[in-house]
Amino acid sequence: MAGVQGRVAIVTGASRGIGRAIALELGKQGASVVVNYNSSPAAAEEVVQAITEAGGKAVAVQANVSDEAQVEALFKAAVEAFGKVDIVVNNAGVTRDNLIIRMKPEDFDTVIDTNLRSAWLCCKAAIGVMMRKRYGRIINISSVSGVVGQSGQTNYSASKAGLLGLTKSLAREYANRGITVNAVAPGFVLTDLTKDLPAELVSQLNTVIPVGRWGAVEEIAHATAFLASDEASYITGQVLNVDGGMAM
Repeated sequence: MAGVQGRVAIVTGASRGIGRAIALELGKQGASVVVNYNSSPAAAEEVVQAITEAGGKAVAVQANVSDEAQVEALFKAAVEAFGKVDIVVNNAGVTRDNLIIRMKPEDFDTVIDTNLRSAWLCCKAAIGVMMRKRYGRIINISSVSGVVGQSGQTNYSASKAGLLGLTKSLAREYANRGITVNAVAPGFVLTDLTKDLPAELVSQLNTVIPVGRWGAVEEIAHATAFLASDEASYITGQVLNVDGGMAM
């Protein structure tokens, strides 16, 4: 299997959680990885070190990917480091959860900018690079919240649902250029942000997951790496729910 061997990947929000796992998996499978971060340089360098110690290639690049100029600088840095960009994983995201009656407009704007605008800007930059080689893999990390909605997450669910529309529209625009665009929609996943939740709450949430457990970041990474591979060349415009059956 060709997989992602010899490819160059940008992973946004790659210093921790799902993004970190994706960067590590792509590096493990032979891709050169640009580890994007916004405000966690030490954590990003740890990801780079883990990839290089395993025999891979990686660099950390700071950029607020909701800012167009910084996105352009990110892609320029990737090309300068590795000569091309084959894979882009739009993972950067934040939450500002609250009931809509209590949610501030700035909390809506922050989530939309970070989760949706950033992906749109990175897709735009990626297409400009990938069209010249008539090859590319774009994977947008959505969420089960964008598929079925979640109470208290009108901003987050809207941003993640927007990623699905972005994915399908862009897939149609560039399918004839050798560029595939897909989305991965994780369900409840154990990360640094969720590992300290009360055991009672985790057990309660398990009851709504058909497989009866939360997912691991590595499981999201495996699915993403497949969609980034040469073997996934006939898959585009799809949403892969990696959620233990929550959204089926």
